[in-house]
Amino acid sequence: MNVLLLNKNISDIKADILVEFLTKNEVENHSEHKILNKAGFKAEQDSTCFLYEKGILFCGVENLDSENLRSACVSAVKILKTSSYKSIKLSVIANNSLSAIVEGFILGGYSFDDYKSEPNKTALKNIYLAVNTLKFSKLEKTFKESLIVANATCFTRDIVNMAPQELNPQTLVTLAYKLAEDNGLKCDVLQEDALEKENMHAMLAVGRASVHGSALIHLTYKPKNPKKVISLVGKGLTYDSGGLSLKVPTSMVTMKMDKAGACGVLGMIKAASELKLDVEIHAFIGAVENMVGGNAYKPDDVLVSRSKTTIEVRNTDAEGRLVLADVLSYAQDTVKADYLFDFATLTGACMVALGEYTTGVMGHSNKLKHHFFEAANNSGELVGALPFNRHLKKLLKSEIADISNVSSRPYGGAITAGMFLDKFINEDMKEKWLHFDIAGSAYTETPWDCNVYGATGAGVRMVSNFLKNIE
Repeated sequence: MNVLLLNKNISDIKADILVEFLTKNEVENHSEHKILNKAGFKAEQDSTCFLYEKGILFCGVENLDSENLRSACVSAVKILKTSSYKSIKLSVIANNSLSAIVEGFILGGYSFDDYKSEPNKTALKNIYLAVNTLKFSKLEKTFKESLIVANATCFTRDIVNMAPQELNPQTLVTLAYKLAEDNGLKCDVLQEDALEKENMHAMLAVGRASVHGSALIHLTYKPKNPKKVISLVGKGLTYDSGGLSLKVPTSMVTMKMDKAGACGVLGMIKAASELKLDVEIHAFIGAVENMVGGNAYKPDDVLVSRSKTTIEVRNTDAEGRLVLADVLSYAQDTVKADYLFDFATLTGACMVALGEYTTGVMGHSNKLKHHFFEAANNSGELVGALPFNRHLKKLLKSEIADISNVSSRPYGGAITAGMFLDKFINEDMKEKWLHFDIAGSAYTETPWDCNVYGATGAGVRMVSNFLKNIE
């Protein structure tokens, strides 16, 4: 689908269908109120009424807030994608609603059917957004930025949704090289020999039983005179069987999504480079596959991480934090960044704490967390803070090593996982680092808001908003 912004009156645009948003109070004053009343349309949020003979689709909204307009556009595009109409038009109601409308149509209209023998086809080709204002050039800039971020989100979704036999650590490397070539980025890759030289034994242990070699990917976007330097770290478990601490079959399904942190980081640097932000971005990805074999790492193993911190393995399914421990160490020693953020589908406990839709945010700086709460709110993503607790830190104590890879108690699992990562954050970066647990928000089997079945692209919109407004 093509979404186009036109500096025209809505009446001057030719399209098959007109989409109108209505609140409850506006129904009675509308010229079609008699038909709407007969249809029982009360303009409740996300409700629709399609007057086929008049070529009008009415969408109910509680009010004209961005969140409600985004959701209403999702409802509209779901109906229109199943129709034979080729084009629609609608008026941009308010300047601050443009991004929400673009995201509603692009993200709500997204589908991943690469593995269907007969993919579903839609006749809908063009969506015309009408704006008749002297401030069109300003709106056009917002529109272009919204398209870039929405498309980067879909790019992330595509990679997460790819089947594990297609996307393994080495094909993820190939994909990173392709992104670098397309977007003018620098790409450096450390294969297993180089990882060995870097003493990244925690990361190497996780991928030891896979037939696909592990790799560390480092992508760089470097504009002239950047005002900040940001390091983004992504967990790239292209598949997680749980290792010898094998997952139950029902939990293993959807584990292709364990690479969502890495894919999100790719989407973030893609968006930043296309937005031409004056911020230097470094994306670090630990690409690994956690499998079962005779040489798999085991519970009771003691691993020596890159930072020389020793780790007692009590559960091989707590593997993402082992990969991140080494990648975080490497990222800090490689780049002197102003901020360090990591993204990982790390714990089911985060979903227990915050639900399936919300990203858990952890770190030491309340000020930095607050900036991300604003960015999330502005972008339509949901985040919640999980507080570090010095008493929970005791649960990671090991009698035989410096730290255990899992807590000795089943409570506060998302927080103890974040506190495990904190062990590998240098003292001078403590206040500049945040950990984002996207275990619940990265993938859904029940569509919600602008997220259809599968990957959501969690983090891309939020981080793009943060980077655009960074000072």
